[in-house]
Amino acid sequence: MGSFGAAGNGRGPGRPVRGIALDIGSSRTRAWAPGAGVFADVPSGPVRRGRVTDADSQLRLLRRLAASAPGDSGHDTVVMLTHPVLAAPDERAAAKRLVDGLGPVRVIAVDSARAAAAYAAPSGGGPLLVVDLGAQLTEVTLVVDGLVEDARLAEVGLDDLPESGSAPDAIAATTADMVSDLWREDRTGAVRGALRRGVLVTGGGALRLDVTGRLAHLLRARLRLANDPSTSVVRGAGLMLASALRHPAGALSRD
Repeated sequence: MGSFGAAGNGRGPGRPVRGIALDIGSSRTRAWAPGAGVFADVPSGPVRRGRVTDADSQLRLLRRLAASAPGDSGHDTVVMLTHPVLAAPDERAAAKRLVDGLGPVRVIAVDSARAAAAYAAPSGGGPLLVVDLGAQLTEVTLVVDGLVEDARLAEVGLDDLPESGSAPDAIAATTADMVSDLWREDRTGAVRGALRRGVLVTGGGALRLDVTGRLAHLLRARLRLANDPSTSVVRGAGLMLASALRHPAGALSRD
């Protein structure tokens, strides 16, 4: 990991910096910029279970988004890029290479759970369980002191739901099983504390009352639905980006 300065890629002190937060999801790609908030929420290029399957198509989409972002495109650009919590190193590297195709940029990578927590975590501190119910992935993450302590992932999501049938129960049961697995592996009591605090639910699935109602019943815990859960990850990444731009000397690249 390395630090970046106000000059972005080092083309001279004092050069203006433009910031963009990107969340490339299996269904939607969302972009955020300082002063504008979420300025794009569009269908993704071919992305399957969180993995970009057609880099050229997705790069064309990202270039259109970057061109429409607030700020001078000639400025140095810092991109806060989110990725699934359990994305493999080669998957994270592929996503970074994709964003590098935008031109001279500085990429800071952050997992989706910590980004969501940055936006929607309740006040007061303490361990937090983040459940992200996405289009093609479901993630359960234990965040302690701002760091990922443990996580589980299932390659199932809203796109797998038929118009009728028991699939909502199946997704809720899969999510509850992942929480139970975290509980069994927990040696500090953090999962129990997080359940008492309330489970933060993000992603489009947070809007599905059939899923969240069943999940609350299975966990016997209160669910905290993030405000605008579909965009909570990119909004949180945006908050982290804004902090990095304000304090560039202390910001670390995680690419």
